[in-house]
Amino acid sequence: MASAKYIFVTGGVTSSLGKGIIAASLGNLLQARGLRVTIQKFDPYINIDPGTLNPYEHGECYVTDDGAETDLDLGHYERFLNITTSQANNVTTGRIYNNVITKERRGDYLGKTVQVIPHITDEIKRNFFKLGETGDYDVVITEIGGCVGDIESLPFIEAVRQSKWDVGEHNALVIHLTLIPYLKAAKELKTKPTQHSVKQLLEAGIQPDILACRSEKPLPTDIRKKLALFCNVQLNSVVEALDASTIYDVPLLMRKEKLDERVLAKLKLSNKVQPQIDDWRNFLSRLKNPTNEVNIGLIGKYVELPDAYKSIAEAFIHAGAALETKVNVHWISSETITEKSVRRILRDIDGVLVAPGFGERGVEGKITAVRYVREHKIPFFGICLGMQCAVVEFARNVLNLEGAASTELDAKAPHPVIDLMEDQKNIKNMGGTMRLGAYDCKLKKGTKVADAYHASKVDERHRHRYEFNNAYLEQIENAGMTAAGINPESGLVEIVELEDHPYFVGTQFHPELKSTVMNPHPLFVSFVRATVKNKKS
Repeated sequence: MASAKYIFVTGGVTSSLGKGIIAASLGNLLQARGLRVTIQKFDPYINIDPGTLNPYEHGECYVTDDGAETDLDLGHYERFLNITTSQANNVTTGRIYNNVITKERRGDYLGKTVQVIPHITDEIKRNFFKLGETGDYDVVITEIGGCVGDIESLPFIEAVRQSKWDVGEHNALVIHLTLIPYLKAAKELKTKPTQHSVKQLLEAGIQPDILACRSEKPLPTDIRKKLALFCNVQLNSVVEALDASTIYDVPLLMRKEKLDERVLAKLKLSNKVQPQIDDWRNFLSRLKNPTNEVNIGLIGKYVELPDAYKSIAEAFIHAGAALETKVNVHWISSETITEKSVRRILRDIDGVLVAPGFGERGVEGKITAVRYVREHKIPFFGICLGMQCAVVEFARNVLNLEGAASTELDAKAPHPVIDLMEDQKNIKNMGGTMRLGAYDCKLKKGTKVADAYHASKVDERHRHRYEFNNAYLEQIENAGMTAAGINPESGLVEIVELEDHPYFVGTQFHPELKSTVMNPHPLFVSFVRATVKNKKS
């Protein structure tokens, strides 16, 4: 187990403090020093995975190459470290209990009473150490979801306590992220919430090694000394985590606070190499000093919670920085779009992305928007359901196929141009049963997407049940919509594009899931470039 070093990131006071960003930023800095790093997220909810959770509840469901439906923090891990994660990087209470109950039913415990301690905590620890035991990593960072003190977090916190004991001194440490609120009326930063949070950790048997203090104001020395004294940590282990203008500033802010140096010292990692972060600085420079600006309308049904489209928003940041272009994303509810309102809503928009989604609500608004941008030559990018809406709109208004629809929305549609995939027709369980993960896509020569990728074959990640109905392929292609990408095994249409249009591309897959800071996704780059060009012309 001690072949790798283990870092546990816990949180206190409130959720949404940014444990995932701190974990990813630390991983980024350690990786920049030449260490092999991976990050995993342990979530205390009982769902087996986030695949069945409403985006309003949990934000987007992030999909990995191996088809795991995971927490959106895994997207941060991949974007910050430029790595691929897998099923092993996201574990929930539901998965832990499912594994233990499966073993109990099989008789693995030989008649013993199965209990939270040791059986549940042992299963949690087995998953803590799984990636570290492969020999592929020097450091494994584990983010514990939720807050210290939550009832559902207790087994995870106990497993962290045991893990520190199991691997021994200098092989594991705990970073505790807390809030230092600023009371405007008193003009004071308050440490009491952090003191109480650390006290709860201590009651669980864990002494944090490093305190990361989230605050909107810089922490003066007297506040740091007070925190060190009352939370029993060294003064130089009280790290300031200030609010930042962009999450991509956080690695540099943590470097300034010497978080990576404290971690190396406490884990006895004799790494004298200074982090190589010039490329990261260059990315930030391009991000903050744009030479162009575009307004892109993101049309979706969950826009009240932008985290539902987190990877798309981040992919626009990556593409914008690559092109030195400020991308202003305008969040537009598809339910507000009608034949009467579409012109007013999209009047000042330079490009439109129609977002993924499930179910009937808001779909007609998306189709109306697609028609408007197709007819008015506004750059368009459709993802998953967005691509399907483009096909439905084209079938209705160019091919004049009355009643053309997806059978997801109209089971008796006279022209089911989008239909349920054959292997989905007898599925009863909803969790983990969609077409998930990376699949190959062969690109048609001479298309916009082939030019964007500079490749003839790519692989992209999927999450869907419905597909382009190939019975209509010849008819649609003859009318000017090209199947620009095909899965070579199934014949599934992966990409459609219009020939006579500044930029009109729809993908069945989710390109946003593969965009990282160091490797912006080619389709987002080509879409933003086309939007800039079209705006200027």
